Amino acid sequence: MGYVAVRGGGRAIEESLRLFELERASSGASVALDRVQACFPDAIDQVMGESSLYAPRLAALAFKQARGSVEEAVFLLRAFRSTLERTSETCVVDMEDMQVKRRISAAFKDVPGGQVLGATRDYSHRLIDFSLADETDGDVRDAAARLRKHFAEAPDDARFDGHLPKVLDYLRDQGLIPSCENDDTPPADVTMASLEFPCVRSARLQTLARGMTQAVEAFGYAAIRGYGPAHPTVGELRSGTVELCVAADASDDADPLDAFYLGDMRVCEVESVFEVESDAADASGAGLSFDIGYGLVMGDTETKAVAMSVLDHCLELGDPRYPTQDEEFVLYHVDGVEAQGFISHLKLPHYVTFQSKLDTVRTARERQAHAASV
Repeated sequence: MGYVAVRGGGRAIEESLRLFELERASSGASVALDRVQACFPDAIDQVMGESSLYAPRLAALAFKQARGSVEEAVFLLRAFRSTLERTSETCVVDMEDMQVKRRISAAFKDVPGGQVLGATRDYSHRLIDFSLADETDGDVRDAAARLRKHFAEAPDDARFDGHLPKVLDYLRDQGLIPSCENDDTPPADVTMASLEFPCVRSARLQTLARGMTQAVEAFGYAAIRGYGPAHPTVGELRSGTVELCVAADASDDADPLDAFYLGDMRVCEVESVFEVESDAADASGAGLSFDIGYGLVMGDTETKAVAMSVLDHCLELGDPRYPTQDEEFVLYHVDGVEAQGFISHLKLPHYVTFQSKLDTVRTARERQAHAASV
């Protein structure tokens, strides 16, 4: 697509930006970043995940500057991320070492370590709580103190150390899910190189993990609804914190115990189970087995992680009959910054190109009228 640059309107643009800043400042009140983080944790998680930058305070600043627009905050944080120097890479993280805050399985009622519901709104009534309209800081502190006391009095058998085995290891031990060897191939980096099709799986997973949350969920829903043969059972969903470390020695034989600890990161991991059949499958059920779709996202964006696991499975199959199994269709269109940028540019001046279209249509009409008069 070609574009023609048009100069002019600089003063009007400057005044427009001043007017926009006036709208922000007209409230006469400012919100501290600590309060933004405390009040909008889900939005902060979404901004960090789609920006590929785990920085809660910076995400809160971008969210504040964007006046609550997640897509604009993602744009700001990605732009900032592009200025950062990459000094090192972390050691490989084993998700079995996660400090679990919440772990559920929709496949099994009884799992090793039990179902850990954790903090979730999944079982709540979606009704507006009007008492929050008059809530004060004192009310929040009182509620926190009351609830902390309640959980401090919980019996010892309701506590656990935060480490739980993987649920799907049970199916792997029975041979119902294939065991995979660890692949130590250096992963692709979609932030440093453009996507090339067909993609390696690491590039697909990165693109889905940093994709627009609602787009990933929409494509995942489409795959389940019929635009792809994918109806999963969530074998395990676990969320919690994982430790990030950097090796003290860059050599391959460096002792992991000598690694430098950087900090914890909150993540959500999903392993979904899909029933698949081989070419030799028959009516008796021979040839049936299970396959796994994988999702891993920053923060607690659980629905996105589930949808990501669906799309991971779809893209592994790669059946061209289904749009949700088309790598280019899915991966190019889940990127929120790409989508927002291109759609937003349609609001900018296209005077010259549209004038060309007008000339083309008018010329065609004149030729048609001339031909009709002959």
